Amino acid sequence: MKSHRIALLFNANKIFDREVIAGIAAYLSSTRATWDLFLEEDFRLRLPGIEHWQGDGIIADFDDPAVAAALTRSRVPVVAVGGSYENQAAYPEDVPYVATDNFKLIKMARDHLIEAGLRHFAMFSLPEAQENRWAQEREHAFRALMDKDKMEPHIYRGLGTSAPSWDEAVEQQIQWLHSLPKPVGIIAVTDARARQLMQACIMAGIAVPEQVALIGIDNDPLARMLTRIPLSSVIQGAQEMGRTAAHLLDQMLHGVRMSGTRVLVPPVGINVLASTQHEAPKHPHVMRARHFIRQYACQGIKTHQVAEYVGISRSSLESYFRQELNCSVHDVILRFKLDAATSMLARGERSIAEVALCCGFTSVQYMHAVFKRELGCTPRTYQDRAMQGIVDDGSALPPPELAA
Repeated sequence: MKSHRIALLFNANKIFDREVIAGIAAYLSSTRATWDLFLEEDFRLRLPGIEHWQGDGIIADFDDPAVAAALTRSRVPVVAVGGSYENQAAYPEDVPYVATDNFKLIKMARDHLIEAGLRHFAMFSLPEAQENRWAQEREHAFRALMDKDKMEPHIYRGLGTSAPSWDEAVEQQIQWLHSLPKPVGIIAVTDARARQLMQACIMAGIAVPEQVALIGIDNDPLARMLTRIPLSSVIQGAQEMGRTAAHLLDQMLHGVRMSGTRVLVPPVGINVLASTQHEAPKHPHVMRARHFIRQYACQGIKTHQVAEYVGISRSSLESYFRQELNCSVHDVILRFKLDAATSMLARGERSIAEVALCCGFTSVQYMHAVFKRELGCTPRTYQDRAMQGIVDDGSALPPPELAA
């Protein structure tokens, strides 16, 4: 069977590009297609010299206009991957194109915020630029949805990410956050953008999700690791896009004409975490306490430290928690630590000892005892069941929407 030489032109420092590449790999592993893949050793996209590449086909990220321009006269079959466009003329001519459905991404995020009980909505986007066309398309989708409901579309682009402008960027983000009606649900065009805004909320003392419920797009595990409060995110169908793009190119390599083919791939769903579990407390002391717990539960904080942060006595805080949440402050701290531990164990990336340390348990033995008492199993058993998809959380602690 003939082996084809295929170039993958993506920047794998972006989660979207990595997921597309993973989808291409999944297609190859499930078919008889034999491809020799060209990628830069550091998985970065470099265009100089691509016109001289002697291969059989290319799959490329066309969100970057420079890539589209460089491949307009390609002598080999090309399949484009990128964002969808409201204006059909924005798509490249005569090139099969697999697109993430920007409208459905934003609609899914907004519907989730509506279901969480929010009535005000905003979007945190990116500065207008050719390489950010996909972000502007998401703005158009958000504006259309808001206009349909006769609501004001609060859209903020802010500054680009750079070390010299970082302080100014954060200051402007905080000013924008203060200007919004509360509570408000904010859609960020990426998880990276959501992470920045999360930090601005924390610096400004704005409670997430009680005052600002925040959702990103990409379901990027690295962004989740870098946020103190677990970030909800829309899961793009990027792997399905990769599989589809590989299938189209495979067809073209066997003589099938795909010129002008366009495939819209909808989002997979939402990874719902603490940043959008909005349930406005009746008392501001409870809101402030939960905001502190979300950030520091896994650092081993105690009830008295939460009370000190809120600025009231421990007994008063316990009374407010009993009245509003029907549980103690310790219960909420422990629930958050337990949620963090089960999430880590389910991913299978760390040892049980590392999980115990990361989640603020004083010892592996204590985490073991908590798991046995609250979940009816050991951490090892939980991890084994999670990897098999048969976890049953029988915890007697307050549910995550209260504790988170």
